Amino acid sequence: MLKFEEIDESRKLLELGESATLKDIKSAFRRLPHYHHPDKNDGVTKENEEMMKRLNRAYKLLLEYCENYKYGFRKEEVGRTYTVDDEMNKWRDKYSF
Repeated sequence: MLKFEEIDESRKLLELGESATLKDIKSAFRRLPHYHHPDKNDGVTKENEEMMKRLNRAYKLLLEYCENYKYGFRKEEVGRTYTVDDEMNKWRDKYSF
């Protein structure tokens, strides 16, 4: 079973907010390695090598978490789901002046 601390550390490492889509996770993983990849920098350094390992672990962990999430397909469960845009609009409407 995955622990909250591991998930939280992984999302922070990938510079994600407290909620993210699968698309956001993949995008962050494609973006961040460019800063640490040996071909893009001064070659292989211990720091870059370690960071690449950490990024790969974090990405795999978050994908595992998302892939094992159970989705309900009954009518009442689908009605409770929302998109990120729906959630943002809810808060914007609530706090707009």
